Amino acid sequence: MTVESNQVDSTTTGADAIDLAIAQGIDFDGSPIPAAKLELYTKVMALEANRQRSGVSNTMRSRIVRIGAKHIPQAELDQLLTDAGFAPLKEKEIAFFYSGK
Repeated sequence: MTVESNQVDSTTTGADAIDLAIAQGIDFDGSPIPAAKLELYTKVMALEANRQRSGVSNTMRSRIVRIGAKHIPQAELDQLLTDAGFAPLKEKEIAFFYSGK
Protein backbone atom coordinates (compact mmCIF):
# COMPACT_ATOMS: atom_id res chain seq x y z
CA MET A 1 0.00 0.00 0.00
CA THR A 2 1.20 3.49 -0.73
CA VAL A 3 1.34 6.24 1.83
CA GLU A 4 -1.49 8.02 -0.02
CA SER A 5 -3.93 5.15 0.50
CA ASN A 6 -3.37 5.26 4.25
CA GLN A 7 -4.11 8.97 4.58
CA VAL A 8 -7.50 10.15 5.83
CA ASP A 9 -9.32 12.79 3.80
CA SER A 10 -8.79 15.86 5.99
CA THR A 11 -11.87 17.55 4.51
CA THR A 12 -14.15 15.01 6.20
CA THR A 13 -12.46 14.62 9.57
CA GLY A 14 -12.16 16.76 12.64
CA ALA A 15 -14.53 18.99 14.52
CA ASP A 16 -14.58 21.72 11.89
CA ALA A 17 -15.24 19.55 8.81
CA ILE A 18 -19.03 19.77 9.10
CA ASP A 19 -19.02 23.53 9.76
CA LEU A 20 -16.76 24.12 6.77
CA ALA A 21 -18.96 22.01 4.48
CA ILE A 22 -22.09 23.82 5.70
CA ALA A 23 -20.46 27.23 5.14
CA GLN A 24 -19.58 26.16 1.60
CA GLY A 25 -23.04 24.66 1.06
CA ILE A 26 -21.46 21.48 -0.29
CA ASP A 27 -21.84 17.97 1.15
CA PHE A 28 -18.82 15.65 1.44
CA ASP A 29 -19.85 13.85 -1.75
CA GLY A 30 -19.65 17.15 -3.66
CA SER A 31 -23.40 17.62 -4.01
CA PRO A 32 -24.95 20.94 -3.03
CA ILE A 33 -26.82 21.07 0.27
CA PRO A 34 -30.44 22.06 -0.49
CA ALA A 35 -31.28 25.68 0.36
CA ALA A 36 -34.20 24.66 2.61
CA LYS A 37 -31.89 22.52 4.74
CA LEU A 38 -29.32 25.30 5.01
CA GLU A 39 -32.00 27.86 5.92
CA LEU A 40 -33.46 25.65 8.66
CA TYR A 41 -30.00 24.89 10.03
CA THR A 42 -29.11 28.60 10.08
CA LYS A 43 -32.38 29.46 11.84
CA VAL A 44 -31.93 26.82 14.56
CA MET A 45 -28.25 27.67 15.10
CA ALA A 46 -29.17 31.36 15.51
CA LEU A 47 -31.65 30.37 18.22
CA GLU A 48 -28.97 28.30 19.94
CA ALA A 49 -26.45 31.15 19.69
CA ASN A 50 -28.82 33.36 21.67
CA ARG A 51 -29.48 30.80 24.43
CA GLN A 52 -28.18 31.63 27.89
CA ARG A 53 -25.50 29.13 28.96
CA SER A 54 -25.40 27.37 32.32
CA GLY A 55 -21.62 27.15 32.62
CA VAL A 56 -18.54 25.91 30.86
CA SER A 57 -18.07 22.80 33.01
CA ASN A 58 -21.66 21.67 32.40
CA THR A 59 -21.23 22.12 28.66
CA MET A 60 -17.86 20.35 28.67
CA ARG A 61 -19.37 17.38 30.50
CA SER A 62 -22.33 17.27 28.15
CA ARG A 63 -20.06 17.21 25.10
CA ILE A 64 -17.78 14.60 26.66
CA VAL A 65 -20.75 12.32 27.35
CA ARG A 66 -22.44 12.87 23.97
CA ILE A 67 -19.29 12.32 21.92
CA GLY A 68 -17.47 9.97 24.30
CA ALA A 69 -20.37 7.52 24.29
CA LYS A 70 -19.74 6.95 20.57
CA HIS A 71 -16.14 5.93 21.18
CA ILE A 72 -15.68 4.81 24.78
CA PRO A 73 -17.32 1.88 26.63
CA GLN A 74 -19.76 2.89 29.38
CA ALA A 75 -17.71 1.77 32.39
CA GLU A 76 -14.57 3.43 31.04
CA LEU A 77 -16.33 6.72 30.25
CA ASP A 78 -17.93 6.70 33.70
CA GLN A 79 -14.51 6.23 35.32
CA LEU A 80 -12.89 8.90 33.14
CA LEU A 81 -15.61 11.40 34.10
CA THR A 82 -15.19 10.63 37.78
CA ASP A 83 -11.39 10.79 37.61
CA ALA A 84 -11.59 14.21 35.95
CA GLY A 85 -13.90 15.57 38.65
CA PHE A 86 -17.13 15.44 36.67
CA ALA A 87 -20.33 13.77 37.85
CA PRO A 88 -20.54 10.12 36.78
CA LEU A 89 -22.94 9.02 34.06
CA LYS A 90 -26.59 9.48 34.97
CA GLU A 91 -29.09 6.65 34.49
CA LYS A 92 -30.87 8.59 31.73
CA GLU A 93 -27.56 9.10 29.89
CA ILE A 94 -26.75 5.41 30.15
CA ALA A 95 -30.22 4.51 28.87
CA PHE A 96 -29.99 6.99 25.98
CA PHE A 97 -26.42 6.48 24.84
CA TYR A 98 -25.76 2.84 25.74
CA SER A 99 -29.09 1.00 25.63
CA GLY A 100 -28.72 0.04 21.96
CA LYS A 101 -25.14 -1.22 22.24
